[in-house]
Amino acid sequence: MADYAVKYADGRGQIHQQVATGGSEKEVRERYSQQGFLIYSIKLRGSAVSAGVLGGRKKLNLEKFLIFNQQFVTLIRAGLPILKSLDLLSERLTDPKLSPYVKAVRDEVRSGTLLSEAFRQQGIFPKIYVTSVMAGEKSGSLTEVLDRYIAYQRISLAVKKKVLVSLMYPSVLIVLVLLLMVFLVTYVVPTFASLYNSMQAKLPTMTVYLIAIGTTARSYILAIAGGLIGLIVAFRWWARRDSARESIDRVKMKLPIAGEIWLKYQVAQLGRILSTLLTGGIPLVQAMETAADSLGTPVLKRAVEGAGKAVREGQPLSGSLKQSKMFPPLAIDMIEVGESTGALPAMLNSVAEFFEEDVNTRMQATLSLIEPAIMIVMGAFVAFVLISLYLPIFSLADTIH
Repeated sequence: MADYAVKYADGRGQIHQQVATGGSEKEVRERYSQQGFLIYSIKLRGSAVSAGVLGGRKKLNLEKFLIFNQQFVTLIRAGLPILKSLDLLSERLTDPKLSPYVKAVRDEVRSGTLLSEAFRQQGIFPKIYVTSVMAGEKSGSLTEVLDRYIAYQRISLAVKKKVLVSLMYPSVLIVLVLLLMVFLVTYVVPTFASLYNSMQAKLPTMTVYLIAIGTTARSYILAIAGGLIGLIVAFRWWARRDSARESIDRVKMKLPIAGEIWLKYQVAQLGRILSTLLTGGIPLVQAMETAADSLGTPVLKRAVEGAGKAVREGQPLSGSLKQSKMFPPLAIDMIEVGESTGALPAMLNSVAEFFEEDVNTRMQATLSLIEPAIMIVMGAFVAFVLISLYLPIFSLADTIH
């Protein structure tokens, strides 16, 4: 299946642009023709409407999208029709980048397209959101389903913010330490080297090595900086490939301490998504397909897709996830209990809460050890530089006496 950018006109002559998924261009063309649309062009989606500067897909601002949904639910609950609600919100969005997509959804709904299908055709909205809207349409409880999605998104954003805030201080500390090291090596050390050259003093071995490193770094600092920037750009370009992302994820999983924290965070996200979808009335197999697409890690995505196939064949969810040998045993046991008691959505929510709390606790404990470790490394490096630079001065003072 591939995505195609479709430009067509409806029965009233209005021109629309959408992203459609299909097995071939011919299939997409036939589908739109059968609906009575006049097709202008169908192009394989590459640098299409939703492509970014580097050719990547535009990302939705989830916080502003959450505000849109809160306003949307409020208007529907107040008795306004869906079309009128979309019409009002499309002109009053806090995110200007979201406005064209909401207007496109409004136009599609006006032409008779289902709300969930209209959102799906834009190619920018999360699959979990589209699936939730579809469940609300089928069950006649759109506001309740959207409320559950809003609650899920609030918790998810709160967890992400907590993780980012926890990482901010050590990240700033590491950057400052690196800048201090660069300053000492490229400025202070060469200054002392000039002094010792003028004195023609005999230098200790450690001082000789330090001065050699400092003078070389000062001479080639621009080349070193350019090389580092080139490596970062090359790595980011390489990391955009699916195979590269999978390799990176496998490396993350093997990292001591951090790998376990990262895996538990992903499992918590999976539990939260599945719980939200199942509570909204989505069948388990379809919920797993949506959850797999919603995960940002290719390794776990493949594992969940494989588990979804096993569930389709009649196996329980706990057994299917266990076969991948990636998920923590505690999560498997909790899901098995939820299946046996008929309370799987509630148990998946408990899995998410448990692992989110565990991730928070482990991160705080790990970061409390990282900060003093950074200070020790910085102190040892500064001490080495100072001793290496001042040792010849002490030697000269002893000679004078």
